[in-house]
Amino acid sequence: MMKAPGMRFTMGASPLVLAAGEEAESGSSGLGLLIPETSELIAGIIAFAIIFFFVWRWAVPAMSAALARRQEAERSRLEAAEQARQEAEQSAAKYRGQLAGARDEAARIVEEARQAAEGVRAETISRAQQEAEDIVSRAREEAAAESGRALEAARQEVANLSIDLAEKVVGQALDRETQMGLIDDYLEELESSR
Repeated sequence: MMKAPGMRFTMGASPLVLAAGEEAESGSSGLGLLIPETSELIAGIIAFAIIFFFVWRWAVPAMSAALARRQEAERSRLEAAEQARQEAEQSAAKYRGQLAGARDEAARIVEEARQAAEGVRAETISRAQQEAEDIVSRAREEAAAESGRALEAARQEVANLSIDLAEKVVGQALDRETQMGLIDDYLEELESSR
């Protein structure tokens, strides 16, 4: 590279600036830098065509196959995720059904227990009432028997007192059996007249 008079060479100058300096020296336009020579252009086109052919023939199908495999993998993942979601929804529905069934079963058990308790309560009340009636009945029977015994004892006492009183009034011994019969008849008349 030659140094032009009036141009200073610097190490940090860019290649474009250097090319512009060379162009100014040669006096041609800047169009030569942009358009390559014909032989270079033909070699570039042939190289591009060969590379394009190899890319189109082997790389594009390989990339298409890899892309198809990836799409298929994504599709299968999405299908698996959808299937898992559906299974989860089915499991949730089944769980909700089981939960509702368990609630119904619990309500049924509680209702049965309540009914059983009512039955036991009613049976206990009935048994208690029957026992109370039996106790009252026995008490009445015992009271009637005791009343009969007391009445008999009072009769006996009244008869004895009457005979003793009559003996004192008459002054001699009376036939006790005859007198007891008379007193019993009199007391029976009193009881029946009530």
